[in-house]
Amino acid sequence: MQIFVDADACPVVGIVETIAEKYNIQTTLLCDTNHVLYSDYSEVMVVGAGADVVDYKLISICHKGDVVISQDYGVAAMALGKGAYAIHQSGKWYTNENIDQMLMERHLNKKARRGSHKNHMKGPRKRTEDDDVRFAQSFEKLILMVKSKEGDQSGAV
Repeated sequence: MQIFVDADACPVVGIVETIAEKYNIQTTLLCDTNHVLYSDYSEVMVVGAGADVVDYKLISICHKGDVVISQDYGVAAMALGKGAYAIHQSGKWYTNENIDQMLMERHLNKKARRGSHKNHMKGPRKRTEDDDVRFAQSFEKLILMVKSKEGDQSGAV
């Protein structure tokens, strides 16, 4: 298992690294040239600027059993399609059971915004310490679940 973070403007990188280090899991932070990051723990992979270049690179290097952190539903859907696990920065797990509905809601909301004459939208609410605690608990639970599945498969013949 490896962890891959869609790290452009990702508010949970520090939490991810703390938990990854606790369990000694290799972690890669992917960012574009507009969001260059530095890390003492993770490998930082800087990809060129441009729409979705980080997303496509992340999907091209993740594998079955890896964990992907992204707020992008499309990235999550592609990761699930490869057999990886995916989690949102809110701590919500993307699953094969919920991803279709999430993608449909995103599509309908985008369609509604296009049809509206109101172009100004509020951004997301300010992130709180409770949000960080919720993410950390959910992320660690996911890591432990994936590790237990790896353990179950290691003895299989």
